Amino acid sequence: MLDQSDRRTPVVLLAGFAGPAMTGVEHIAAVLSEDAGTVVVHHDLAELREGVVRRTVRTSGNVTTTVLELAHGCVSCTLRADLLPMLCTLAARESVRRIVLALDPAIEAEALCHAIQTVEVTGVADRVDGPSARNVRIEAVLTCVDGNQWLADATGDEALADRGPASADDERTVAQVAVGQVDFADALVVLGDVEPLDRERLGAVLARLAPGAPTAWLDDASTFDAMEIGALLTRVPADARRGRVFDAHAPLLRGQPPLSTDCGVSIIEFAARRPFHPARLHEALDVLFDGVVTARGRIWLATQPEQVVWLESAGGGLRVGGAGKWLAAMTPEEQAEADPARRAMAALGWDDRFGDRDVSLVILAHDADPTEIRHALHWALVEDDELLLVDRAPERVARWEDPFGEWHEDPCADPAEAPAAASERTNPRGETA
Repeated sequence: MLDQSDRRTPVVLLAGFAGPAMTGVEHIAAVLSEDAGTVVVHHDLAELREGVVRRTVRTSGNVTTTVLELAHGCVSCTLRADLLPMLCTLAARESVRRIVLALDPAIEAEALCHAIQTVEVTGVADRVDGPSARNVRIEAVLTCVDGNQWLADATGDEALADRGPASADDERTVAQVAVGQVDFADALVVLGDVEPLDRERLGAVLARLAPGAPTAWLDDASTFDAMEIGALLTRVPADARRGRVFDAHAPLLRGQPPLSTDCGVSIIEFAARRPFHPARLHEALDVLFDGVVTARGRIWLATQPEQVVWLESAGGGLRVGGAGKWLAAMTPEEQAEADPARRAMAALGWDDRFGDRDVSLVILAHDADPTEIRHALHWALVEDDELLLVDRAPERVARWEDPFGEWHEDPCADPAEAPAAASERTNPRGETA
């Protein structure tokens, strides 16, 4: 809920992919900059491969552009070193009533919000060191969507670097960015003259991916004026996400998405109280890449009884990683430090043999047979005789083939890129990239 007594400076994030969506971001940023007391900040990564980032700061009466050099080749580190202190400095000015961050397509709003909440900012004059969230709060994340292209982007397997707005070593896919931008949005602007049937299907996907987010459908971004933008932001529900980053143990169904099928679009919930056989799961994962927008959830692998494994897909890209221990594998001291809500939920379904270990997945399909998906995932679960081995002979189970192997972590990886503490990206067949 919004706290009316919160005196921190509000921040609005504008996100969108290239093309009409980015044109929408630029238009909305320009309109908002005309409001007295609003400062718009944009970091342009178009020259990223040349080692240059251009930062533009715009107000109603002034535009300033500064060229930044990449800090040891890491975009996230450069933006954090420049943007987070700037947020603190701007927030301290009485003339600044709102800050608008117009994000480059390669910058994920979720990662930036995580940095605002957690990364310590030091050395700002007249300010105690600490996260910039002490000085600013996320008012809303508004995402612009190309109505004629977004679904194709969200279900494809093209690498982001191949599209242009990323460095060559950026392993993200276009789908991961497209899905993430909508999933994290508090409000949406859909642009383009979309055919009625395509609009219905796209609307059904968006309603399930970003439930509760007010949506404006526009043929042309240039017609979106200040009053309409303000009205859209006012319609953001009081309990909207507003920059909150959920961990792997948060509820998978966020908000209240429609659970019925509409235009072939459906949400599939898959739950089990037995683990996956890793080799069979590896083979079954193909079912998540055909007619599926995204899948995410916690999985229990028979060969990794202590580790919660996080799985997340977007289009043809898959991410798998460790997300900490199961409560049942923790010491009493570790359990005491776990989130109380997680402990309470686990207690409701605690199993005498396996504790809180389970499988919980949510899949958003737009052109897939839910029955086929459930059948493939059920096939990947251990059978009764294998479950006995899991319970009584874990040393034998540990010798089973496990294609998911060891997790690794890039030292410069963004900690908010996934709920997993460490992750591997894989190609559509689940093989390590």
